Parts: sequence; C-alpha cells; structure tokens
Amino acid sequence: MNESAITTEEKPTEKAGVFTSPSVRSSGREHDATVEAEPEGPPRSVIREYFESAVVTVIMALFGMTFIVQAVKVPTGSMQNTITVGDHLLVNKFIFGPGPRLPVLPQREIKRGDIIVFKYPGNPFDPERDKQDDNIPYKVNYVKRVIGLPGDTVEVKGLRVYVNGQPLPEHIIVAQNINDKAPLEIVEDTPRQGNELYDVYYFSRTVAAARLGQDVNSSPDFHFAVNGKPAKVPDNSYFVMGDDRDNSLDGRAWGFVPRELVIGRAMFVYWSYDETKLFNGPLDFFTNTRWRRTGTMVK
Repeated sequence: MNESAITTEEKPTEKAGVFTSPSVRSSGREHDATVEAEPEGPPRSVIREYFESAVVTVIMALFGMTFIVQAVKVPTGSMQNTITVGDHLLVNKFIFGPGPRLPVLPQREIKRGDIIVFKYPGNPFDPERDKQDDNIPYKVNYVKRVIGLPGDTVEVKGLRVYVNGQPLPEHIIVAQNINDKAPLEIVEDTPRQGNELYDVYYFSRTVAAARLGQDVNSSPDFHFAVNGKPAKVPDNSYFVMGDDRDNSLDGRAWGFVPRELVIGRAMFVYWSYDETKLFNGPLDFFTNTRWRRTGTMVK
C-alpha cells in the first residue's frame, strides 16, 4: 500500500528583518526559502512633500500653457463691444493645433467668424509704427475675427464685406465712442436677421456718409480689400477684421495672417476690469471688476 506524504502547515516566522517561510518538501529534500524585508527609508518631511507637489503643479501648468490654453489681456478697443478693453481671455490653443485630426479630440480647422489670437505679422506700409513697444511684429498678440479663408476673395464696400462676391451676414450696429477704454455707446440697433451670427459696430458719422453714397473705406491706412480692389487670401493665410470697424487697424491695413502665427481661438473672459476707473486701494479690485462679463463666452 502506497502511503501519501502529509505535511502540516507551518506559520512563517520573522527574525531580525528576515521572514522565514515554512519548509518545502520536494523529492525528499527540504529547503528553507527566505525573503529579506525591504528596508524603510527616512520619512519624507512636510516641506519635501509640499515642494514635490509644487514642482508637479508647475510642470502641469507649463504644459497646459504651452499646448492647451493661454491667458491674454486685451489692451485696445478694436473688438468693442464683443471684447472690451480690460478683458482677460483664455485662449484655446489645442483646437487649432497642428497634426492629424482625430475624431475623439476637440480639434478642427479655422472657420469664418472665429475670433482668433495671433502674433501681429507687421505692417510693411508703416514700419515706424512697428517700432513701438505695443506693436512689435511677431511678438505682440492681436485678437480679430476671421473674415476670409485661404483662397477667398474679400472686398469691403461701404458698410458691407463681400466674400467671393456674396455679402457676409453681419449684424450692423450704429454706435459712438465716448471713451477709448469704455464700451461703445449704442445709437441704433437694427433688428437682427436669422443668419446674422455676430455684431459689428460703425460710428454714426460713417453710417451717415455711407447712406449718402460716400466712400467710407478710403482711409490712407487701408491697402487691402478696399477702394474697388478685391484681395485674394493666399494659401495657409487668413484675412481678419476687428468688430469695431472704425477703430481697427486690421487686414485692411497690413494684409493677411499666416497660419503659423495663429495661437488659438478666444474662448471666454475669465476676468474683466474696468480701466476707465481709478485704482485707489484693494477694495477697488472688487468694485472695478466687471462681474457680469467674468465667465462669459467670446463669440
């Protein structure tokens, strides 16, 4: 009769940081398997933990600012009243990012009507102005609305903008400027048509002149898409204009925005400060903040 070997279960023992396993019988021989305990290092201090957390936070913030979002401040009124002086914007850099478009990612091509932030390309007709600190080409950020896409033919006639021979459905509002840093004051707001997706503003004198048949785009600062000379948008470039049409040096003055200068799409106002008011103390931060604009989407 064959007799089966029966072993009893033994509990592991611990000696001086070494765990000893139960005996293992194999082929009549007995082996003791031992596993050394991992030595414990010195405990991390609170300062070290905070430092490591701060480093990770900084790295994530730099990554986000480089590839996803960027904060910009609007110092001029060329986009009044869509964007007001003193608005602080978050710019979506990822949406127009280079590379293949994947269905699962929120990326797309630039569309007509988008409000984009880009590096100012410079004005070959006014090199002296480009020497000013607030207007240095390829350094200063501009924000404008996309009017013409690559291959489009753009022409401004009176108060209307024509793209490929068709008028853009823009909602024209008559306004006046009461302060360079304040929103425009509305004089006449015509009923909005169903296909007019955004507002543009003209001063009362410009509207009156246009209604008399006068050429309101004959400014010596304008060289593109005006004066009966349509402008064709080059490949990989865009034609942009400000919504405050009488107070914007835009594509009409200096031409086109190359694709590589586009930073991203203006997303929303994360803070807005009324720069027409004086700052006399900490409390003015709260009283001068435009709380109703804070958190609003840009469109």
